Amino acid sequence: MTADDKVNILMVDDQLPKLLSYEVILEDLGENLIKARSANEALSFLLKNNEVAVVLMDVSMPEVDGFELAEVIRQHPRYQKTAIIFISGVHLTDSDRILGYSRGAVDYISVPVVPEVLRAKISVFVELYRKTRMLEALNKDLEKRVEDRTAKLRQSEAEFRMRAELLNLASEAIMVRAMDGDALQFWNTGAENLFGWRRDEVIGLDMHKLLQTVFPVSRTEIDRALREHKLWEGNLIQKTKNGSTIIVAYRKTVNEESNAVLEVGRDITAQLRAEEALRETEKLAAMGRLASIIAHEINNPLAAITNIFYLLREHPSLSEEARSLAELAEQELLRVSHITRQTLSFYRESKHPISIYLPDLLDSVLELQQRAFSASSITVRKKYSPVPWINGFPVELRQVFLNLIGNAIQAMPNGGTLGIYVRETMDWMRNERGVMISIIDTGIGIQPEDADRLFQPFFSTKSTKGTGLGLWISKGIIQKYDGRISCKSYRRGERCFTCFRVFLPRATMSPQNKMPSEETAKIDYAVTTSTRL
Repeated sequence: MTADDKVNILMVDDQLPKLLSYEVILEDLGENLIKARSANEALSFLLKNNEVAVVLMDVSMPEVDGFELAEVIRQHPRYQKTAIIFISGVHLTDSDRILGYSRGAVDYISVPVVPEVLRAKISVFVELYRKTRMLEALNKDLEKRVEDRTAKLRQSEAEFRMRAELLNLASEAIMVRAMDGDALQFWNTGAENLFGWRRDEVIGLDMHKLLQTVFPVSRTEIDRALREHKLWEGNLIQKTKNGSTIIVAYRKTVNEESNAVLEVGRDITAQLRAEEALRETEKLAAMGRLASIIAHEINNPLAAITNIFYLLREHPSLSEEARSLAELAEQELLRVSHITRQTLSFYRESKHPISIYLPDLLDSVLELQQRAFSASSITVRKKYSPVPWINGFPVELRQVFLNLIGNAIQAMPNGGTLGIYVRETMDWMRNERGVMISIIDTGIGIQPEDADRLFQPFFSTKSTKGTGLGLWISKGIIQKYDGRISCKSYRRGERCFTCFRVFLPRATMSPQNKMPSEETAKIDYAVTTSTRL
């Protein structure tokens, strides 16, 4: 609206002569004069989305009086601040005036109407309305300018981000800091994802103090390289918001004004751990192959020595004492022979799945851990219920249970109880029968915050002693059998119980469907229940 635009003045009175007289008085104002002879006509005009500067109405009207009409008008959001002037031909008491003001009136005019007074009052409210609309128009114009400016700023920011995408750095952590003082000026989404801090939390802070950066060389050397060559590349050790230590490969460049440094970082922690784990795996594989070769080479002369002791034990020239010693030596040789066969079975994998009886496989793993059980004062309790044979690869299943039992031993450095339980069961979630193997220890337990990360690669609760791959590999092996592996840790006072469960479904069962007798299973349990190895 401009200063020359006309505004609407609504005049409401049930008597036409009065409306015509008001029209004559106000026509010199040059505004749009609208006449309404009832409340319904007035409301009909207002509801047609017409803007009104002033409403001039009679108090005493049939059906709906001026007070009621004013109250209805005020209820509409558009007319809550519209000026309403009452005209009354009767004497109004103070209570009537208070009622009118409470209903929305801004002024009263008594009959007979003085033309100059009416014209002056209407003129004041018309100008107030016009100035208000002009201010609103100016505000809208100002808001439009702000929006345009904001759009330009957003466009500039989009162009800046586009440059980063063109450099194929959008997935990296991109930061800009001051050359002097290390104050952060830019922190992209990649940096938020890598380090955990939001942009509004870090802008203006010292970058390297925030990240507790450990430099491979002195800061002076890095700054000199940036000033002389405008480029530096290297690995830095830094801390994330949750306290984790990560290794980040950086490429730092200086801008043309030499007052800011663009730093592009990529987390290589997992990569370095994978390389280290690969080296360790290669070492273990080499040791395994060497152990297999040694076991194979020992096996032949060992068989000859065993036969010699058998013949020696039966020689008639030996005394009873010497024969007893020879028999004892023969038993120890048989035990060594059994160990070599077990070692060979661990590294001699079949090309096709074979029938496996899980209790026997578990016993072979437990036998290899006898020295560890004895050294840590661990009691082994086991219960094998009758279960079917399954089809699989013994080496990889031994790897799973050797890892689970080895973890349980490490969790009980001061002794405890290890429970091994095997039974046929029903997986109600998948409506499928199978074999459940439970491995329970009374060790130090697993913290709740670590439970969800146990089967993630490179996650370990053993600090620097573990690679964090054992459970991840074990889960992959069990999933290959369409099975599942889970873990729960319970605390009762000062005692703690950790249970790993492995479920192998019926699909893996051997067609032989061999089942041990109930009597055999019970005897096995009775013999080994309280054995301290």
